[in-house]
Amino acid sequence: MKGPQTSPPFEWSLILSKKGVALLMVLWVLTILMVIVLSFSFMARTETHATLTFKEGMEMKFLAEAGVQRGIEEIYYSKQNPQLSQLTESDTWKTDGTPYSSSLGEGGYEVRITDETGKININTLNETSGIILKTLLMQMGVQDDNADTIVDSILDWKDPDDLVRLHGAESDYYMSLPNPYKAKNANFDTLEELLLVKGVTYEIFFGSEGKKGLVDFITIYTNMNAINVNAAPKEVLMAVPGITPEVADAIINFRQDQILTNAQVVGIPPQSIPFISFAGSNTYSIEGRGYKGEETKGYPIKAVVAIEPAKYKFLYYKSPAATSQ
Repeated sequence: MKGPQTSPPFEWSLILSKKGVALLMVLWVLTILMVIVLSFSFMARTETHATLTFKEGMEMKFLAEAGVQRGIEEIYYSKQNPQLSQLTESDTWKTDGTPYSSSLGEGGYEVRITDETGKININTLNETSGIILKTLLMQMGVQDDNADTIVDSILDWKDPDDLVRLHGAESDYYMSLPNPYKAKNANFDTLEELLLVKGVTYEIFFGSEGKKGLVDFITIYTNMNAINVNAAPKEVLMAVPGITPEVADAIINFRQDQILTNAQVVGIPPQSIPFISFAGSNTYSIEGRGYKGEETKGYPIKAVVAIEPAKYKFLYYKSPAATSQ
């Protein structure tokens, strides 16, 4: 009688080998499927976050645009009711950069309006008024020599001749740069054009580390060379010869309630009179910032608007805009 038959060892090893290969293939397929699933999951999550971020960004942009339009509306309201600006409890918005805010749903906007006459006009800058710009630059931390270079170079940039001031620069200097260009010999068309002028750096122009830059204090949109004390920020007021920090504070406190029309009321010294004005204009910069929830930065827009009786015109519009506020 024969005993139980058994497979040769070779056949068993072959069977086990095939099962091992099959198991490995199953494991590899499962691994690949897991990687594909995780990849799709990650892509879906990324797309979801991107969509939400885009949605919130657009919402904040529209809120900022609403703020700009609200600012224009308030300017018209103030011009149609000039008597209200003289009242202590007036609800008219000031045009000296005072922030105003409003909530809309889960978000809101903040708006600042500044009459352009409260800034230093670089197109009407001359040898005399250049002292205001130099003082402002030094208050911003610019060294004395570099401040002289910037002021003289601005004057050289826009004058029609090729004569170089003591600290200035004309085409000979600019043509020697790695990327050469010529001095314009004409007025500035944009504020950003100032970055082409000798001595003006990105940090000086836009500011850095939360500090305001030159762009916040200069304009090209008016014809006035004097500083409107009813609209000028404290930094510009203190750059006017004779105006101390105490006098600047007195001006700002006074104009919280009414329009300043007399220099003696707040102690503006006689040497300041040639450099100041009490008159405004029809050109305003409006800074709108839309935000959602607890957003501290939000979406900024900056516009310069010329106000006319029946219509308004944008002279400048940047969205999003760099802002130091």
